[in-house]
Amino acid sequence: MKNTVEIRWHGRGGQGAKTAALLLADVAFKTGKHVQGFPEYGPERMGAPITAYNRISEDPITIHSNIYEPDYVVVVDDSLLAGIDVTQGLKKQGAVIVNTEQTKEEIAAKLRRHGWKGSVYTVDARKISLEALGRYYPNSPMLAAVVAVSGVVTPAEFLKEMKDSFAHKFAKKPEVIEGNMKALEMTFEALAEDGAKSVKKSA
Repeated sequence: MKNTVEIRWHGRGGQGAKTAALLLADVAFKTGKHVQGFPEYGPERMGAPITAYNRISEDPITIHSNIYEPDYVVVVDDSLLAGIDVTQGLKKQGAVIVNTEQTKEEIAAKLRRHGWKGSVYTVDARKISLEALGRYYPNSPMLAAVVAVSGVVTPAEFLKEMKDSFAHKFAKKPEVIEGNMKALEMTFEALAEDGAKSVKKSA
């Protein structure tokens, strides 16, 4: 569909890939976009590979299938790269965004084994979330990462809507709100340095 961005998420049960896809859909909807956010249902045991999807469009969405040719792929757990071709169907002008402690060059080399020669972005969501929140929650950093790379909403819109969402969800835990917002901002800063298009100019 024209004017539609399609995103595929790869993660493991318990890491929040499904939740992240639903949060991204919610944020995009609040900025006036037409959205879909849904998981591919299968064995949902802790640690098992899972897939989730987003469609975000300026126009009404009439497709209701899984996404086979995404514009962007988000990998929440880099151990999945050993057994899954996360680049399958990925459009040549698209990008892969990986949560990893490895270097961008190391991840790009792994993806080249599947023939991927396009854009690769890496985010150390563990380091960011531990610094900002004191615990490992990859959701917030990876949400910010896909916004930074894809530009489906502006960073300013995203931060505003996420702050409102956190304020509602963690009304009695203001320190959690502050930590999550810090994680988002740290991710934008990291991706700006990596040349992500939607945050490069505003960084």
